[in-house]
Amino acid sequence: MMDLTVIWAFIIAFAVFAYVVMDGFDLGIGILFPVFTVGKERDQAMNSIAPVWDGNETWLVLGGGGLLAAFPLAYAVILPATYPLIIVMLLGLIFRGVAFEFRWRDPGHRRIWDLSFTIGSLTAAMAQGMILGALLQGVEVVDRAYAGSWFDWLTPYTLLTGLGTVAGYALLGATWLIWKTDGGTQQDAYRLAKPAAIATLALMAAVSLYTPFLDGQYWARWFDMPSILFAAQVPLLVLILTYFLFRGLFKKQELAPFLISLGLFFLGMAGLGISMFPYIVPDQITIWDAAVPESSQIFMLVGVVITVPLILAYTGWTYWVFRGKVGTDGYH
Repeated sequence: MMDLTVIWAFIIAFAVFAYVVMDGFDLGIGILFPVFTVGKERDQAMNSIAPVWDGNETWLVLGGGGLLAAFPLAYAVILPATYPLIIVMLLGLIFRGVAFEFRWRDPGHRRIWDLSFTIGSLTAAMAQGMILGALLQGVEVVDRAYAGSWFDWLTPYTLLTGLGTVAGYALLGATWLIWKTDGGTQQDAYRLAKPAAIATLALMAAVSLYTPFLDGQYWARWFDMPSILFAAQVPLLVLILTYFLFRGLFKKQELAPFLISLGLFFLGMAGLGISMFPYIVPDQITIWDAAVPESSQIFMLVGVVITVPLILAYTGWTYWVFRGKVGTDGYH
């Protein structure tokens, strides 16, 4: 059934996906940063994301703010369940942003800022993956409020989803640099993309095999008839994209590996939707339970119809203006 609540669920999902893929590659560059040679290679990697990294986080604001505005009950349950992870994520993003700016303004301490850039990126990525894992493994809800403990999120499953996110972001970062750089930086990116792809796919497989055992609902979505006929297309498409990803890397293609990596993330998002929908807090709160009244949804939808195209326009314009490669001199 397609109604306003479902539309809002897709809007939030779109914002989250846009953030993951757009901020994911610059977090990935931070994760891979220590591997690049100090000097021109690190500067080249930094300059490849300099025009876009800050604007990419617009989607995080839209996703979080939209969740509060459209699904306040879910917001009130999910945040208390993951407060430590959200705090770590935000501190990581702040630390990374400060390091990004100060490495140019304080060259005397550049090693410290480079390390801070890596630590901030790694902790933010790990926290984001663990938030997803904490939501999927289940949140204890009593009387429409979070009833769990401060550390319910810390389990082997959330560590697995966190590592999977780190590996996936590293793959996005490596394939972005393949597309946007040349010379030694590009060759290093080709070299790093292959183990990052193997780690990403292995962890995707591990999470996919683990998830159905968390809840009977997940098992039914993936393995019961007739759901399996639809759900099976996701792993099939992952296998097809995997072939083209490694083919592109071995053939030294430039843009294709990045686009295919984005496709893998999209399929991961599709798998998440298959597992959860229509629940926004698995097995506890549906999107209809958590949604604001229809009149409020209509009012907010007017704003989204106006603002989202503007965000897409200026984001697309930024990427278009800086569409060229970053040379070894550090300029597009």
